[in-house]
Amino acid sequence: MLIHPWDSAQDDAEWKSWLAAHDFGQLIAGGTGRDLPVVVPTHFVFDGDRAVWLHLARPNPIWPLLDEHPRALLAVTSDYAYVPAEWNTPPGDDIANGVPTSYYASVQLECDVRVIDDPDEKAAVLNRQLGHFEPASGRTPVPAPDSADRRLLPGIRGLELTVTAVRAKFKYGGNKEPEHRAEIGERLAKRAGPLDEPAREHLLRRG
Repeated sequence: MLIHPWDSAQDDAEWKSWLAAHDFGQLIAGGTGRDLPVVVPTHFVFDGDRAVWLHLARPNPIWPLLDEHPRALLAVTSDYAYVPAEWNTPPGDDIANGVPTSYYASVQLECDVRVIDDPDEKAAVLNRQLGHFEPASGRTPVPAPDSADRRLLPGIRGLELTVTAVRAKFKYGGNKEPEHRAEIGERLAKRAGPLDEPAREHLLRRG
């Protein structure tokens, strides 16, 4: 991922707070000597610092690759918006020669991977996820005595990811003049597409 100086995270706090609010990404494992990696879309729980937990079904094709090489990349991208050529053209330049662009936030975590097969540890991962995604649902903790969860646990495996490096990019016109960013922000607000508002917030916040 190309990261220009004006797109880089301002500090660790910026990417950590953003990731804490974005809990769905792609887990990517390359294994060894393979033509292409395996990419798994998945929810996850981030501890706010350097640990991530998730679980996947036992038939998932990622397991042999993690056995070969217990490293993975967790990539999360969101808050994206298409910026038309007209909007992106600097004031005074010819719109006919304008270049469109995309705004987005993306965090890529390089991770050491630990596969979890112990039933109690798997239950802890599930409870951690339940606590994050539905804290007040009243769902019974896993595994409760005599619950169906005990029969279902063998069908999944847990994963604990330890973050060893981070690449974070917030591409929101950081190389543009404040007046131009403000104008693009107004256009995003008027268009009001699905992710235009969060993109606008980043654009103005990072100005």
